[in-house]
Amino acid sequence: MSIQYEDPTLAGSYDVVGSFPKSFGYGAEEQDLEENCSTSADKPRILLMGLRRSGKSSIQKVVFHKMSPNETLFLESTNKIYKDDISSSSFVNFQIWDFPGQVDFLDPTFDSEMIFKGTGALIFVIDAQDDYVEALERLHLTVSRAYKVNPDINFEVFIHKVDGLSDDHKIDTQRDIHQRANDELADANLEKLHLSLYLTSIYDHSIFEAFSKVVQKLLPQLPTLENLLNIFISHSGIEKAFLFDVVSKIYIATDSSPVDMQSYELCCDMIDVVIDVSCIYGLMQDGSGCAYDKESSAIIRLNNSTVLYLKEVTKFLALVCILREESFERKGLIEYNFHCFRKAIHEVFEVGNLPQGACSSSNNLTGLKYAGAHNGSAV
Repeated sequence: MSIQYEDPTLAGSYDVVGSFPKSFGYGAEEQDLEENCSTSADKPRILLMGLRRSGKSSIQKVVFHKMSPNETLFLESTNKIYKDDISSSSFVNFQIWDFPGQVDFLDPTFDSEMIFKGTGALIFVIDAQDDYVEALERLHLTVSRAYKVNPDINFEVFIHKVDGLSDDHKIDTQRDIHQRANDELADANLEKLHLSLYLTSIYDHSIFEAFSKVVQKLLPQLPTLENLLNIFISHSGIEKAFLFDVVSKIYIATDSSPVDMQSYELCCDMIDVVIDVSCIYGLMQDGSGCAYDKESSAIIRLNNSTVLYLKEVTKFLALVCILREESFERKGLIEYNFHCFRKAIHEVFEVGNLPQGACSSSNNLTGLKYAGAHNGSAV
């Protein structure tokens, strides 16, 4: 495997103090905070619920705070609601509320209206290595209570800690949980309540892919982003493309072709390589500068004639593509189409920051006509 790394001017292109590797967390700069008129209460919420020791806090720490999976073994049990404000871009902008496993919905002090009213997604975590009968009972109680308050919530079930199960056992467990949960909902006349199930583990990329699916459901721009990616890859000879949030490695959009887990893992690993190389060679001697900026770009050529191609889209987003080596011979065309794609993404980003009702949804498609090629030449 050979790496061709293109990042000639890492320092200071965004005038950001510090760098991702130092804090490697989310959070707006002071100027961003002043310009951002939305308050935390306006952001959609993702609730993490489940029984004690099911892995809720570990998931949050691994995905959004870059904690090593092995370090999560030393996390203490959550004994109160922990609110984490995730603000990386207009596309990934929400709060995560981590609930203690012993929360009592029947307690009169539990305000279901306040908790569930502003919730975009409810993630219920089930420990697949434990007896999940009690977890299923709590799942039914949780989602039925939430659905009555806010039927628009996306209900997600993470069948967690599957790294210790065989492939057959994983499938059987998922099928059994799906069947039992839906039977209970049917008995309660809640057939319209839809549960999405995912097999997850913090020891591989499955937790990142599952969270990607959850976050995508909260993005009103998702159809536009997918459309832009489809146009870009179809005119550039690219096989697969992901639009990644660089810090969390959640992909906020991909093209319409099926996601192959191995391809997704390769793209995640490429982001790590780019950031690691930038930390070593891209920063000033005093550690100042930024490890990821508008000049960041990388090309990795694999031994199987496959090329991985990364380009910066915004200071929080990266486009990572997979293509054949012969297709990359038309690099100029790909670069031009990427320039048009990047311009269109920035327009979607700007539209998302406008006050509601300031423009019609059709304005989100501004720039699509540029992002393409015709008969091998750029339009």
